This record gives sequence, C-alpha cells and structure tokens, in this order.
Amino acid sequence: MIGVGKAKQYANVLDKPLSRGRQEVSLSAFAFLFSELVQYNQTQVDNITELERRLEDAGYAVGARVLELLCHREKGNRRETRLLGILSFIHSTVWKVLFGKIVLFTERSLNIGTKMSG
Repeated sequence: MIGVGKAKQYANVLDKPLSRGRQEVSLSAFAFLFSELVQYNQTQVDNITELERRLEDAGYAVGARVLELLCHREKGNRRETRLLGILSFIHSTVWKVLFGKIVLFTERSLNIGTKMSG
C-alpha cells in the first residue's frame, strides 16, 4: 500500500476519533458573530437594560458551554471537588483557552486560599 504509512485505517467514518479542532478562532469571525448578536438583540428590546440582560444571558450560556467542552476534553467528564484541583484546572486550561495566556497566581493569593480552607 503506497502512502498508507503508519496511519490507522478506519472501516467507517463514525469510527474515527473526534478531532480537537483548532484552539483559536479568527478575530474577524468572532467580531462578525458578536456584532450580529448585538444587532439582533437590539431589534428585540425597547431599552438598554433589557439589551444588557439579554447579552448577559447569551454570554452566560456560551461560557457554560465552553466550560463544559473544556471539562469534557481535559477531564473526561470527571468532576473536580477539591479547591486546589479546581484552581489548577482554571490556571492551566480555562484561562489559557479564554485569554491565550496562563494566569499568574501570586503567592499571597494562594496563601489566602489555603488559610480559608484550613
């Protein structure tokens, strides 16, 4: 077989593993979707307070889905119950996906967390 190499052959397309996909979205695509979301919600409301509430609800729903996706990818749907484990997950995974860099916890903030739990 020419060109097969060490690639694993799948009998069915459904047998292929799901790809993780790219970890980033183009800024122009994000700006377009966000602009459309705001414009659509502006046409559905009468005042700015209602618009803010609707955008907040949309952001909450998107955030919950992103967190669920990250938990599924990284933890295999295993629930973290320890404070230090949750902080580590936020530090190493969530913050990097959302903001593109790892959060810098200070020694003081970690000491406060251990004093509160101890």
